[in-house]
Amino acid sequence: PQSPLCLHSLGLAPSSSKGITNVLFNSSLQVNILPSFGFLFDIDGVLVRGKTPIPAAKTAFQKLVNSQGQFLVPVVFVTNAGNCLRQKKADQLSHLLGISQDQVMMSHSPLRMFKRYHEKCVLVSGQGPLLDIAQDLGFCQPITIETLREKHPLLDVVDHERRPNVLVSIYFSVVLFGEPVRWETNLQLIIDVLLTSGYPGNPYHHENYPHIPVLACNMDLMWVAEAQSPRFGHGTFMVCLENIYKKITGKDLKYEALMGKPSKLTYQYAEYLIRAQAAERRWKQPIQTLYAVGDNLMTDVYGANLYNRYLEENSRKGSKSRIQAKVAGGRGSLASAAAARCRSVLVCTGVYNPHTEVPLDTRETITEAVFHGHRDFRFDPGLVEPDHIVPDVDAAVDLVFQLENFAPN
Repeated sequence: PQSPLCLHSLGLAPSSSKGITNVLFNSSLQVNILPSFGFLFDIDGVLVRGKTPIPAAKTAFQKLVNSQGQFLVPVVFVTNAGNCLRQKKADQLSHLLGISQDQVMMSHSPLRMFKRYHEKCVLVSGQGPLLDIAQDLGFCQPITIETLREKHPLLDVVDHERRPNVLVSIYFSVVLFGEPVRWETNLQLIIDVLLTSGYPGNPYHHENYPHIPVLACNMDLMWVAEAQSPRFGHGTFMVCLENIYKKITGKDLKYEALMGKPSKLTYQYAEYLIRAQAAERRWKQPIQTLYAVGDNLMTDVYGANLYNRYLEENSRKGSKSRIQAKVAGGRGSLASAAAARCRSVLVCTGVYNPHTEVPLDTRETITEAVFHGHRDFRFDPGLVEPDHIVPDVDAAVDLVFQLENFAPN
C-alpha cells in the first residue's frame, strides 16, 4: 500500500486524495534488470521552465542512463509544443543529456500518419518554421497564413497598404500547429477559408456544413514559462476560433482530429515509439506499463488516465484496436496498443497548483471555470486524479524504479 509523506514538511497540500506518494523498495520481490516499463516525460514545467532547466531534471537523468550514456529504460519526451522541429527540441534538452529526435514527440507528430492530406494544399497556422515542420511531417503543399494574406490582401484589414494580388489557391484542409503571433489575422483568415469551403475571397456560404477538415495540435489552455503565472496556450486560441465560428454560423466547429495531450491518439503513438526503442535495444521484456510524468492535470494526468481506461477496456474486450493510418518513412501502420496500463505521475514544478481543489460534482457551476480541458473532452473527476503526486521529476524517477523493483546493472 502507498504511504503518504508528511505534506507539511514538503510545503504541499495536493488536491488528490492519493496524495504525495512514497514507496519503499521491497527487497522480497525479484529485482528486475531489464525494463518492462517506459517513461513518457512532459517537458515544460517538468524538465524546464521556459529555457531554464529545473534542477531536479539533471539528477533524474543521471539515474536514467548508464556510463556510456545509453538509456536504461525506453523514454519518450511528449510535449504539446508544436512550433519547432523535433531535432530542435532535442537540441534544447542537450544541457541534460544527449537525446535523439526519435525520442521526442511533438504535438504534431501523429500528423505523419494522415497521408490522405499530404498531397493536397493545406493552410497551416502557428508560429516558427511552419513550412519546414509541415514538410518534415509529409505535407507537400503547405501554405502559411502570411502567404494567404499576401494573395488576398482585402481579407486582412489590419494593413491597408498591401496591394491586391490575384493569385488564388484552393485549400482542402486547415492544420492548426499552435498559437500564432497575430491572432486577429489568423482568426479572420481561417474563418474565411472555413466559410468558403476552401476558396477565400468568395462570399460566405453558411450552408456548406460540415466545413473542410480541421486538424488541430496542442489543446493546452495555458502553459508555464518564466512568468509567475501561466500564459495563454494554443487551447485559448482554439476557444476563440470555435466561438467565433459558432457565433457566425450557429453551428459547432468540427475537428477531423485532435492531437497532443490528452488525445488518445497521442498516447498510442507515444507507446509505438516506446516499443520501437525497446526493440532497437533488443530488450526482450514486453513493455507492460507506461509512466506519464507531467505537471498539468488537464493534459498530462487526464490524458494518461484516459489512455489507461482505453487499455483496460481493450483488455476486457480481448481485442486491440489499431491506428488505421500509415506512418511516414514506410514503416507501415502502427501496431496495436500492447501496454497493460498507463500510470499518471504529477509533479509540482509547473502548472499544477497543489492548493487548488478540483470539484467532484460535475453539475456545479464552478466546473466550467475549473475545467481547462478542450471542449470535446468531457470533464470526469476521476480522470484528473493522478495515480501519484511527487515534488519533482527526480522523485518521479525514484518512485517508478521502486514500484518496478528496477535495479539495472
